[in-house]
Amino acid sequence: MAERQFRDALAQFATGVTIITARAQHGFIGFTANSFNSVSLDPPLIIWSLARRSRSLAIFEGAAQYAVNVLAHDQVELARRFSHPHTDRFAGVAFRLGQADAPLIEGCAAWLECRHHALHPAGDHMLFIGEVVAAAHRRLSPLVWHGSRYRVSQPGPEGRDD
Repeated sequence: MAERQFRDALAQFATGVTIITARAQHGFIGFTANSFNSVSLDPPLIIWSLARRSRSLAIFEGAAQYAVNVLAHDQVELARRFSHPHTDRFAGVAFRLGQADAPLIEGCAAWLECRHHALHPAGDHMLFIGEVVAAAHRRLSPLVWHGSRYRVSQPGPEGRDD
């Protein structure tokens, strides 16, 4: 199968947009990811992946804890910022440190603080499984990735997100 055909088919699956963050030796590290999903409710486990060619891979592999910031509908520019090389992605970005000692970015729809659970190599990516130790959310429409573009989901009836 051609890589382009595979990528185009995957683009038809809408996903949320996250920024995965962790403490690094000299500051913080983070990147935009839509390769995120839940794994288990008991224990509470999540999964995400990072390309094995990523310069951040070794830092995340060595991180005992990290955070998943689920972006809100109005955080497109933040998603773009963390998806491209930038000398300091956190410069001017409002965040606080959570229990996982990783940045929790202000204005997000949800935050999941995790401790490392397992790593699994899979093709050209590394799969990270995290155990969620704390979570919080706000009733905001999330930012969505679909058709290789950022999109905003629409709230359900009566302003509820169904």
